[in-house]
Formats: sequence, C-alpha cells, structure tokens
Amino acid sequence: MISSKTVLVTGGAGYVGAVLVPKLLQKGYHVKVIDLYIYGDAFCDLKNHPNLMEIKGDIRDRTILEKEIPNSDVIIHLACISNDPSFELDPMLGKSINYDAFIPLVSIAKKNKVKRFIYASSSSVYGVKDTPEVTEDLPLDPLTDYSKYKALCEDILLNEATNNFAVTIIRPATVCGYSPRMRFDLTVNILTNHAVNKREITVFGGEQLRPNLHIDDMTDFYVFLLEQSDQKINKKIYNVGFDNYKVKEIAEMVRRIIDPNIPIKITTTTDNRSYQVSSIKVRKELGFIPARTVEDAICDLQKAFADGKFPNSIDDKKYYNIKIMQEIKMK
Repeated sequence: MISSKTVLVTGGAGYVGAVLVPKLLQKGYHVKVIDLYIYGDAFCDLKNHPNLMEIKGDIRDRTILEKEIPNSDVIIHLACISNDPSFELDPMLGKSINYDAFIPLVSIAKKNKVKRFIYASSSSVYGVKDTPEVTEDLPLDPLTDYSKYKALCEDILLNEATNNFAVTIIRPATVCGYSPRMRFDLTVNILTNHAVNKREITVFGGEQLRPNLHIDDMTDFYVFLLEQSDQKINKKIYNVGFDNYKVKEIAEMVRRIIDPNIPIKITTTTDNRSYQVSSIKVRKELGFIPARTVEDAICDLQKAFADGKFPNSIDDKKYYNIKIMQEIKMK
C-alpha cells in the first residue's frame, strides 16, 4: 500500500488520465501531470486545486524528468502515441515517445527511489490468438510497431524490478465511455457518436470480437492498485477488461439505447483481428471486478451529447488522435 502521497502521471491530460487524475485527488494524493496538452486542457475545473501540479512538457526531455521525478512515490505511465494508425503515421516519432523515452524514464525513476511504477501496456501485444481466452501466460506476438514497442517496454520494466522498485504492467482492453478529453476513435465511442449525430451506424466486418472496459473501471483500477501492497503486485502483469463482444453486437446495443430505428450498415474490412482477453487473473489474485458495462458507457455518452459536451464531434480534430497527429506532422 502506498502510504505516502505523490503520484506522477505521464500523459495525464489524455483520455484515461483526464478521468484518473480527479479520482487520485479525491483520494488525497498529490498529483503531478506531465503532458504536452496537444488535445487541449483537460483540467479546467481543477486549476486551483492545491494538490495538482501540471507540467506542460515532453517526456523525451530528460531535463524535465530529472526535475519532476524526484520526490515522486509512484509513476503511472500513460503517455504514448496511441493505437496503430497514429503510430504508423510517423514511426520514428512513435518510437521516440513510446520506446526511446521509456528507457531513461525508468532509469531516472529507479535512481530517485520511486517506490512503484505502473505501466499501461496494451492487449495488442498478444497479436492474433486461436485460443478463445487470451491469458497473461500466453506468448506475445506483436504484429505492429506500436505493439512491438509496448512489449519491449514490458521487458525493460520487469528487468528493473526490485523489492524497492515495484513494477506492475497493465494490458487494458479497449476503453470506452465519457472523458473530459474525449476520443471518438474507439469502437464503442465511434458507434455511439455516429448513432447520435449521423443517425446511422456503419460496421466494418462485425464478426470480430473485441474486449471492452468502461473508463471508470479502468481508472478505478489504477487507484485500486495504489491500495495494494508492493509484494502483492510487484512484477505482475494483468489483463484488465470486462465484456468481450462482437463489433456488430456493440452496434446493436448502441441502436437499442440511442434509437431502435437507426439503420446499421455492414461493410467489408481487411481488419479481421478477433480476440477475447481473459481478466480472470486480476479477479482471482486481487479481487478486482469491473462494475460497469458497455451499455453504461453508451448511456454516459448519450447524456454527455444531450448536455452539449461535444460540439462538432464528427469533424473536430481534437476528438481523433490520428487527425491531431496528422496536423502535427504537417507543421
């Protein structure tokens, strides 16, 4: 259990971080966020919070790391170029952030006696498996540079683990639901956005199975980890997911909740990746059970749309990682 109080969250202004940071503050932690804020300000309502320090900076900048990591008790490392399309847009940039920057980040953390390092990897490190249940003990078979560098970072971190530097690796399912830093390039969020604003749903393929996890369960899990002893979670790897659904099943859920009269159009796709991620280990070893469903995420997004939270959600680049990356690349 983390008895002291300072948590540094890299990429803390991103989709997951924007939900996680307020929860950490509510629990009484002092929180440092290092982020480039390329998607905007996620913490407008927290500007005067005495326990929040925001550092606009690049994790590739060693000077920032050497200044901000000392006196941090925990690092939750979320910062990365997310997903394959964004990574492939500029592979050298992706490698520099997702892999090259990771090595000094871990080294500086360990040198400065950070007690715990929690790494957000990806379930994509498994590649495509024939087995119906993908568990943590299966060999990794990353198929893209994005997933390859995630797997390499896992190895680096595990090799650095000691009794005084506890490390935990998380392989999340696809996260869904409302965040102040919203993404509409994730399956549940895409389909809900289109149902609400285009009044139709397009499904590419549809038979592919995808693991899903509500963003509140994802962020609750990070907080939950801080309450566990070092011995319990050191050198551990956990899949964190809940519902495995076919993409067409998610589309049917969205239609049922948003409007049963919305048409669903099925089109062909070259992306036939299909896998079920098992989260039995995290349930058995730690007792963590997600409390929310895909339907809850859809309902949360429906309410957020009704409240006017996402103006111009179809065309505004800030909701789409790859569009922001394309804009950065052109500058």
